[in-house]
Amino acid sequence: MNPRQRSTLLDTDSRLGHRLQLRRTAGQVPRHRLGEQGLQADLAYQLVHDHLMLDGNARLNLATFVGTWMEPEALQLMQECAEKNMIDKDEYPQTAELEERCLRILADLWNAEDPDAAVGTSTTGSSEGCMLGGMVLKWHWRQRRRAQDLDDRRPNLVMGTNTQICWDKFCAYFDVEPRMVPITPERLHLTGAEAAARCDENTIGVVGVLGSTFDGSYEPIAEMQACLDQLQERTGLDVPIHVDAASGGFVAPFNSPELVWDFRLPRVKSINTSGHKYGGVLPGVGWVLWREQAALPEELRFNVNYLGGEMPTIGMNFSRPGAQVVAQYFNFVHLGREGYRQRMASLESIACCLADAMAEMPPLRLLSHPRGQLPVFAVTLDPAVSNWTVFQLSERLRSRGWLVPAYTLPASCEQIAVLRFVLRAGFTRDMADQLLEDVARAVDWFQRLPSPMPEPVGSEQSFHH
Repeated sequence: MNPRQRSTLLDTDSRLGHRLQLRRTAGQVPRHRLGEQGLQADLAYQLVHDHLMLDGNARLNLATFVGTWMEPEALQLMQECAEKNMIDKDEYPQTAELEERCLRILADLWNAEDPDAAVGTSTTGSSEGCMLGGMVLKWHWRQRRRAQDLDDRRPNLVMGTNTQICWDKFCAYFDVEPRMVPITPERLHLTGAEAAARCDENTIGVVGVLGSTFDGSYEPIAEMQACLDQLQERTGLDVPIHVDAASGGFVAPFNSPELVWDFRLPRVKSINTSGHKYGGVLPGVGWVLWREQAALPEELRFNVNYLGGEMPTIGMNFSRPGAQVVAQYFNFVHLGREGYRQRMASLESIACCLADAMAEMPPLRLLSHPRGQLPVFAVTLDPAVSNWTVFQLSERLRSRGWLVPAYTLPASCEQIAVLRFVLRAGFTRDMADQLLEDVARAVDWFQRLPSPMPEPVGSEQSFHH
């Protein structure tokens, strides 16, 4: 036996020994309390690795807006920065510099009058950005009310029921009345007229959504501004807009450059987005920007004497990863405008092909179309279909590995159940062809059923990502 064969045999024996030890100890490792003794690192790895094998394949997850793929070079950079804490700007000044560059790039992308004068911060995600944006709206409203010696105890925020759940959380956490405008089967998002009709002297602002999670559509932000302008002419009320561009902030500038939704509109005071959605970064990183320095009160900027230097901080969270900020800058450098434009065009093209093909299947009806919006669309069933539901279609697709959410729409539309498809970086034409085959095969199987399918457990639950 030569040395290489002997080494291979020893390695094999070692792995077998480890697996035998793992089998012996697996039943003894407590799951819900610390064990008296720990496992060797390789055994602990194997135990956790094996437990996670039944998780869904992230690349086939069409439920989430969150990125599941990045270039290998970006992953390498993230690994090199895994231990960096974004808040330690004095210790990691180069990482802090990349954060500032990203903010300037976004201010320019969103057409700030003076990108260098815009102010913002990276966050752990767009939800934190929403919290900060809403908090600043409330702060300005309260200061105006106090300056006029008026009651400042009943603030409200106007938005549609299609907003993400983080806005409900904001209103609960910061004691703000949520003025929710119900969507309807004919109108699946907020309009300018509906928004203005709900505003009064206690309104801290209007939230416009650039990319609804329900169907991918953009709310008409410019129309909201026009209606709020008319409201001010009639009543004197000056109501600002915060744009929740969690997804659309990285899509609209490239697939709908003519759409006016950003800092070109004077009422848009702040914008948030998710770098870990269509910004192309793995979770979690978000961004929030205000159009100018004056838009962010000095009282909400904090200087902390920490680890050797005075450090300004805006975010609600303190410690957070620096690797994702570095990865965001990598994408900006790697893709540039043309790269993002090509990526969004490709995703839109694939999404349109999928949507058009599914619209040709008689039982399916498009609720929205991805052309000119997010590469996202939703389908519902023809009312004549009684033997099966979109929930059962979702389960059928899961057996092929596809994770496609089925859910009912919010109040006033809860009778509508939909299946939603979200396409992200890494989703290819070949994958789309395979998905289409699986959908067609599943629909054909359901259509041949002689009697109704039993309702799956939990089908009455609505999905809200």
